[in-house]
Amino acid sequence: MSPIIIAIIIVASIGLIAGLGLAIASIVMAVPVDEKAEKIRECLPGANCGACGFSGCDGYAAALSKGETTDTALCAPGGSDVSKQIAEITGLAAGDVAQKAAIVLCQGSCGNCDTKLEYEGVHSCSMAQQLFGGPKKCQYGCIGFGDCINVCPYDAIRICDGVARIDPTMCRACGMCVKACPKHLIELLPTHQSKAAVLCKNGDKGAMTRKECKTGCIGCMKCAKTCEYGAVTVEGNKAHVDYDKCTGCGKCTEVCPVKCITLINLGESEYEAE
Repeated sequence: MSPIIIAIIIVASIGLIAGLGLAIASIVMAVPVDEKAEKIRECLPGANCGACGFSGCDGYAAALSKGETTDTALCAPGGSDVSKQIAEITGLAAGDVAQKAAIVLCQGSCGNCDTKLEYEGVHSCSMAQQLFGGPKKCQYGCIGFGDCINVCPYDAIRICDGVARIDPTMCRACGMCVKACPKHLIELLPTHQSKAAVLCKNGDKGAMTRKECKTGCIGCMKCAKTCEYGAVTVEGNKAHVDYDKCTGCGKCTEVCPVKCITLINLGESEYEAE
């Protein structure tokens, strides 16, 4: 027999044996598949944001399948539609997901807030804030380097005139930008009605705030005294709004001398692209 034919037979035999070994190993070592979890996973949007409280979409799907949670309304990006789909698969009750969108509570644009230093370094808000709170005079305001943009899976954020702005029509309330902002300037607001929002996080006294930003909250208390529903309070030299109490009457916005309080309707786009 020709040496070439013998070599071919040997190589073919080795391949056949190796193939059979892999086939047997795949059967013996196969990991059981949770079909229910897979079906639930297909319903989820895949943002892996962790807003549900689990380790991404896979974790939430597994928890629902195993009965570790019975709440079908934990997926904010998916909303009520996803909750209904999960309910059909699991037999659990469908829940209503309150529609929310993220908003940046800052008006420290280039025209309202000057810079105090020229920053040269990694183009990151979390890095820049370590140098005297960032390049802007207001150490509480948006740095505008876009850490929030980098984590947003829905392309809903832009930098406009030095400040991050979020399009609520594209936002899915996953909360990833909330976690990414080192200044804690981003919050989730309900979209079903107008709410008063304080677009400032400056905690300095009024005189200092005026030097730092034209639209910074000076803690004058006029908004708190005007609100008939107890929704506005002033703590730490800055105003706060309790969205559960706020009725959207707009009286606090009328008396604010620096116009840092405004009525927000997240049913409309909040930013304009540069």
